[in-house]
Amino acid sequence: MSCVTIAIPSGRLQEDAVRTLEAAGYLAPGAWRETRRLILPGAGGTVRCLIAKPADLLTYVEYGAADLGIAGKDVLLERAGDVYELVDLGFGFCRGVLAFPEDSAGDWERKHAVRIATKYPRVTERYFWSRGRAVDVITMHGTVELAPLVGLADGIMDLVMTGRTLADNHLVEVAELFQATARLVVNRVSLRSRADAVAAAVDRLRGAAGRRAPAPR
Repeated sequence: MSCVTIAIPSGRLQEDAVRTLEAAGYLAPGAWRETRRLILPGAGGTVRCLIAKPADLLTYVEYGAADLGIAGKDVLLERAGDVYELVDLGFGFCRGVLAFPEDSAGDWERKHAVRIATKYPRVTERYFWSRGRAVDVITMHGTVELAPLVGLADGIMDLVMTGRTLADNHLVEVAELFQATARLVVNRVSLRSRADAVAAAVDRLRGAAGRRAPAPR
């Protein structure tokens, strides 16, 4: 059986992604912690793993550098890459929410147009456009909670897990745009041309995800 390449995201989903691969028997337990390599050979030579930044991961899958990838649903919603989404892996639960400062959260809907800072400009625009609302989106790549505190934006759209960061910065959630968990995605060509090898990997990863504890809500 030919080797299947799986792209793993760095960052918040990395540990759960690796543990799922370990549970599937594709990686030796703990081996990834002992190296700075970005390509990890899998056990038995049937799989190799690439570690990629979440913003780049879909590109690796889309262009065939990886057959499969593990990506957050938030990335899929924002990027809308040319890949197939196959399995909800169940970990990495978070929500995409709209939030405003405490003193303006109650009247934001009465404003004709609002300025929103976010790492998810397309998702944010679609949300406002679907409601017939004008929005000025500021795309950011770092800590968006700072933007309304210094007058750069009226509010933010960002991921939350516990909501503590919002509370610490006196921001109030006013709407939930989406819920997200980690998803297994596949390159469209690989799904056809390497069907047996890819299907075997998908089945093992699906089973491994099902045996792991459910993601906290």
